[in-house]
Amino acid sequence: MNIAVIGATGYSGVELLRFLRHHPYISRCSLYSSSQEGVPLSHSFPHAREEGELILQKIDMEQIAATCDLVFFATPPGVSSGLAPLLIEKGIKVIDLSGDFRLKDRTVYEKWYKRQTASDIYLQQAVYGLTEWNKEEIRRAQLLSNPGCYPTATLLGLAPLVKHRLIEEDSIIVDAKSGVSGAGRQASLNTHFSETNENVKIYKVNEHQHIPEIEQMLQMWDEHVQPITFSTHLIPMTRGIMATIYAKAKEDLSLEMLLDLYKTSYEDSKFVRVRKPGQFPATKEVYGSNYCDIGIAYDERTGRVTVVSVIDNLVKGAAGQAIQNLNVMMGWDEDSGLAFAPIYP
Repeated sequence: MNIAVIGATGYSGVELLRFLRHHPYISRCSLYSSSQEGVPLSHSFPHAREEGELILQKIDMEQIAATCDLVFFATPPGVSSGLAPLLIEKGIKVIDLSGDFRLKDRTVYEKWYKRQTASDIYLQQAVYGLTEWNKEEIRRAQLLSNPGCYPTATLLGLAPLVKHRLIEEDSIIVDAKSGVSGAGRQASLNTHFSETNENVKIYKVNEHQHIPEIEQMLQMWDEHVQPITFSTHLIPMTRGIMATIYAKAKEDLSLEMLLDLYKTSYEDSKFVRVRKPGQFPATKEVYGSNYCDIGIAYDERTGRVTVVSVIDNLVKGAAGQAIQNLNVMMGWDEDSGLAFAPIYP
């Protein structure tokens, strides 16, 4: 296949390139940028210079449609909603890593993202790419909306509980923490070294744009799920997300029963690893990989379930999951181009 990446100068874009250059079924990968046309990618990312120089090209939708089989959008919110329909109408497959097509209700998107999005016809056409739970739709997709990083960790952690209706629908609390790469590459006061080093900060309290995305999927699994409490924190590290999830059980459970449920739910999932009793994952243990590691606890005293879910926000939370979805869309082995161990330490 011939692949295009629009928005190749961001962290997710260069991670896509890392996987695509060594993917067994990709023959060519072209890179496009709205701000650095004609500039070698190595000017922004010296580490990416491997097999010759890659030049960033001007975003010309006619040229992209004529030369590419599938296009990744690794762009800020508001870009793909305007450009992707031009490709879709020409029969080109699109995988969007921004949030532009994740929410089915335009008014909800505009409330949380503070901008307009695509027309309803494309929002309804878009398939939500939570790979482990949506494979049949992903196989048929032309327009795929890659989940956000926080929703990936949170939904993979909650899915077995919600789908089997084991928890009180109004009891979900998520305490999530992310490394600073989740904020993107553009410098800001919030990600300045002296602001983040030796510091932990909560942000977007009750206002994070990933909240409606998580709730939308939870309510598809169980229409009785109520609004969740979702808090995000910035941690002084580069990569990684840890979502610590709390929920009240509807009836008495046991840790053994919960572990069996999770192992059964993910027994055919190559990239979800469920920990043994009493073991909980750390972000370093999935660093640079497409894995989501999950640990579970049950407190008989309070009747609460605790789920700890960790991912690399740039891989399973972005580029890696996008490649995983590409593989499913094309009928290839799901781990093509992704079958490598985490980097440790």
